[in-house]
Amino acid sequence: SCKTLWHNSCVATDFTMQEAIFMAQITSAIAAKHLRKLNDQRETLLNMENKAKEFTAAIQEDIETVRPAYDYAATQKEIAVLDAKIRKLKHTLNCFNSTYVVPEVNMTIDQILIYIPQLTAQKRKLDSFRSKLPKERKESFGRNNAIIEYEYANYDIAQAEADYTAVSDELAKVQNALDMVNATVLFEAELD
Repeated sequence: SCKTLWHNSCVATDFTMQEAIFMAQITSAIAAKHLRKLNDQRETLLNMENKAKEFTAAIQEDIETVRPAYDYAATQKEIAVLDAKIRKLKHTLNCFNSTYVVPEVNMTIDQILIYIPQLTAQKRKLDSFRSKLPKERKESFGRNNAIIEYEYANYDIAQAEADYTAVSDELAKVQNALDMVNATVLFEAELD
């Protein structure tokens, strides 16, 4: 289960030092950096594979002298190892995110990761509401438009301004709480 995954330690036996699994106390920020590193390694490996998997040789060339170094089986194994590490660390991070409750907002991290975009969208909408005039002249395009039309706000602009401020404050509070957790709260994860 997710709860036990980031609390339990791993006991490794009968392994070489190259295969050793190290359980480390890390923060979400460190986990994200480690995931970026693993994804960069994977992307580099795929780029190298893409360049080396095929090659062109002129008919008069000795094919072995122009053949790039490439081992299909070894490359597939390296990619699979990186994929497994990425999967495991992402799962551990997801388990932590779905079980750790951020006290300042009384939500789990995964709820906050949904809540922040919701607040951001609400803030954007309220920004357009608060920036309206109670009565605005509509632009009329055409030669003989003698009728002047006005567009009226059908809501309390002052309330929209107050709601915008409240949503902005809530967004800042939630982001700050999440930043604090990401930088300070430790959980256990396998690192190599």
